[in-house]
Amino acid sequence: MDRATTARETDMHGSTPSQLIDARIEELGDWRGATLARVRALIRQADPEVVEEFKWRGVPVWSHGGLLCTGETYKDMVKMTFAKGASLEDPAGLFNASLEGSTRRAIDLREGDPIDEGALKALVRAAVALNTGPAPRRPAAGPRLLAGGNPQIARADGDAPVQSYIAAMPGWKSDVGRRLDALADTVPDVRKAVKWNSPFYGVEGQGWFLSFHCFARYVKVAFFRGSSLSPVPPGPSRDKDVRYLHVHEGEELDEAQLAAWIRQAAALRGWVP
Repeated sequence: MDRATTARETDMHGSTPSQLIDARIEELGDWRGATLARVRALIRQADPEVVEEFKWRGVPVWSHGGLLCTGETYKDMVKMTFAKGASLEDPAGLFNASLEGSTRRAIDLREGDPIDEGALKALVRAAVALNTGPAPRRPAAGPRLLAGGNPQIARADGDAPVQSYIAAMPGWKSDVGRRLDALADTVPDVRKAVKWNSPFYGVEGQGWFLSFHCFARYVKVAFFRGSSLSPVPPGPSRDKDVRYLHVHEGEELDEAQLAAWIRQAAALRGWVP
């Protein structure tokens, strides 16, 4: 980058930023000065309220509600760096440098390069709108995933917390949760709740008959009176009444068998904590 001369640095104590930019353009005295002057004029046309600054020992800076862009001069180019260029739409494809970064984008202008004036002014206006518009809302943080990818959901009764749990189940497990929930919904007046970070299903006055929980490699489905079902679900438990079904990724879910177990389980006296 061309550095400001000593005389101009002395002028910085008594000149306005716009005057210093004027002096910089005159000092360049070649195609770079002409290009910088043209870019500057387009920026001011696009945003008559733009604020001009002169920083970093010779760099014109344009701001409105924050930094918009800079006009740096090098031996072989004039570089316009947009501070938030990565967040701007660029349908004309003006950005041709600093394309890998997550924040800035740049336009490198070399001698003889054409300037799409309409597109450049639109880009400046978009940068102003980005700086002056309302701050983007951060998406609401989803439930925290505990060990094994199990969603952490506060204890609550009703369908809403169960749906929040199912929506937060990672990957293929969420589909398993939706299918289990749909089968449980076939029980008349089914009662739902989330307890101990697991959905529970029961019948009012009879306790809970079904629950499920995410583990790293499978979804564990618990039948609290599983030993009384026919056929008995395959997974044993330390509790003589409880039986489990482990659903792994890619396994075919036997919905007919699950529906039969759920009908049987809902008709039995369930588990009461």
